[in-house]
Amino acid sequence: MPNAPLDPATDIVIRPVAIADLPTLLGLYGHLNAEDPVPELSLAESRFAEILAQPGMTIFAAFDGEKAVSSVTLVVIPNLTRGGAPYALIENVVTHGDYRQRGLAGAVIRRATEVAWEQNCYKVMLLTGSRDPATLRFYANCGFTQDKTGFQIRRPAIA
Repeated sequence: MPNAPLDPATDIVIRPVAIADLPTLLGLYGHLNAEDPVPELSLAESRFAEILAQPGMTIFAAFDGEKAVSSVTLVVIPNLTRGGAPYALIENVVTHGDYRQRGLAGAVIRRATEVAWEQNCYKVMLLTGSRDPATLRFYANCGFTQDKTGFQIRRPAIA
């Protein structure tokens, strides 16, 4: 049920973010990596427009009224293997510090996963840099298995 309250006793609603949600989304992202620099508004608006225009890319958020309190980014990627079935990636899982331990991250992950299944994805992947057993348990409780090895390469710092 899109845009339905997560809990009828609250005003928490899960839905895709829209352009008007950019300020609250940027505020929420401060709870993901507090040391990350906040992009200038013009850059944030440009990047957000690119995200919204990108086929297969959606940011889902749990909203308490107009305030984004938990979110995930879902990217559905076209594919030529697995009979042409796409696959999906979940990134930027974050919950506002005042809203943790309420099931919101699990709810937005479930919504993103439902959309991936609706789009015939054969798998949904996510990576975490966390080694915290509670975080790993959380993802396992969301249905993810830790049965692959992830690798990444980051761009070197530019002097």
